[in-house]
Amino acid sequence: MVSLADSMTGDHPARPVLVLSNNPEAGGLEKARARGIATAVVDHRPFKGDRAAFEAAVSAALEAHAPDIICLAGFMRVLTADFVGRWQGRILNIHPSLLPKYRGLDTHARALAAGDTEAGCTVHEVTAELDDGPVLGQARVPVQPGDTPDTLAARVLEQEHVLYPAVLRRFAGGDRRPVYLP
Repeated sequence: MVSLADSMTGDHPARPVLVLSNNPEAGGLEKARARGIATAVVDHRPFKGDRAAFEAAVSAALEAHAPDIICLAGFMRVLTADFVGRWQGRILNIHPSLLPKYRGLDTHARALAAGDTEAGCTVHEVTAELDDGPVLGQARVPVQPGDTPDTLAARVLEQEHVLYPAVLRRFAGGDRRPVYLP
């Protein structure tokens, strides 16, 4: 989130209007406030399995700020087809694998267990299917001898901070061609 917010300056075609979290303790909320960005929290816990009510509350918080684009960053809730349909074509997500490989969790451990020689990250448009949707960018990271899930994750994270802002700039400018970083 910080990399995205900090990238939206100068001639960038987008500006941050809201940082929303489902976790009231998320560190990004204070970082957003320090940058003068409005914040909101829709804690999922009180909704106890009522995903439709949770998503209605999220949509209401978003609608109050009228975003053109929603960038998911560390939002670890699966969104329903109804929510995605409401915002279709306007939601981006970053995932720590070279999709379509390793949808879901534990991506780095799975890449290492498979003996992959490279890993990376993908920015994609969100659809109703988990970690699916048109690829808008990918960055590749070589797997090094002795890598652990944590060391690989750290190198992939560095590329996430480069890739996501690059994709957002292009997407906000109306260009959906993928960005590929080596």
